[in-house]
Amino acid sequence: RALDLARQGEAFAHPNPRVGAVLVKNGRVLGEGFHNYTDSRHAEVIAIEKAIKKHPRRSSSSGAAAASLRGASLYVNLEPCCHTGRTAPCTDAVIAAGIRKVFVAMRDPDPRVSGRGIARLRRAGIVVEVGLLEPEARRLNEGFARWIRTRRPLVTLKLGMTLDGRVASPKKSERWITSPQSREAVQQMRHAADAVVTGIGTVLKDDPFLTDRTGLKRRRPLVRVVLDSRLRLPLKSNLVRSAQGDVLVFTRQPEDSRKALALEDAGVEVMTLPGRGKRLPLKEVFAELGELSLLGVMLEAGPTLVDAALHAGVVDKLMLFIAPKFLGGRALALLPDGFRSLAGAPQLRDIRLHRFGPDFAIEGYFRPV
Repeated sequence: RALDLARQGEAFAHPNPRVGAVLVKNGRVLGEGFHNYTDSRHAEVIAIEKAIKKHPRRSSSSGAAAASLRGASLYVNLEPCCHTGRTAPCTDAVIAAGIRKVFVAMRDPDPRVSGRGIARLRRAGIVVEVGLLEPEARRLNEGFARWIRTRRPLVTLKLGMTLDGRVASPKKSERWITSPQSREAVQQMRHAADAVVTGIGTVLKDDPFLTDRTGLKRRRPLVRVVLDSRLRLPLKSNLVRSAQGDVLVFTRQPEDSRKALALEDAGVEVMTLPGRGKRLPLKEVFAELGELSLLGVMLEAGPTLVDAALHAGVVDKLMLFIAPKFLGGRALALLPDGFRSLAGAPQLRDIRLHRFGPDFAIEGYFRPV
């Protein structure tokens, strides 16, 4: 339940981790909550406050914890914080509430916490158990974990292809390879992401919006990023026409060029990366996105950029949707350049399989998060 609550805050917690908390006593839920950055209160505090509001009888006139909370157990997917930031330490609230036992799914990867919150609770005599549903908890906050340790976002490569590795039909009228169910899953991925990155080739070919079309609310708009070394992004493209400060273009062209200024006037941010050559330095691109506190980034691009990203080693995770079809012939292949040997090819680990209607998907990691 704490994990489900944390998922409810996936588009609201940024740049903080997604956290849900459930307070239980004698098999009954007393209070629960999830973190929303705008609210500032952490999930544990919300759960405690809701429990006290539901059961207002207090143990003393000084405003101590409600008597009905004493001896309760707290379930939380991330270690309670023990430092003062926008709010007081959650550990203080847990101790003051008289909670007897805390179940923590995973330690906080933030070095300001990372075991210190657990130690603080144990020193106060609270029993703490760590590791319940830890793999699920790690996946939920993998973007935060990557960013807090490296200041770079978790980069998830999203691909769709046929059984024989073709990513586009030779007929332009046939736009989709994968099923509606797979495309719906992609929208859910966008909703959970902070940004989506594509190349100018995809923009010129498909004229996408790259928006979050789930219809679900989010605290911040999805940042739409285009890699465009020569600044060919059309002013009449769907991306530019729909820009509201949420479109970012990386280029080699000067920021004061006529085209750059026209894009800026249209609500597009232009960021120039110095250097020569047709291709932008991908490691620098994603480092810049990390500087913008973007924790989770989707890479949705054509074969050229995908190939370059895999060779540059900037991809952390893969979500590969596979349609049960064969195209062959002149249909576009997944990796135009590819790798010269198996030894040098990127290899997935921690693989999971999913079904989306007639399609299946492979989820895995190229490196530990």
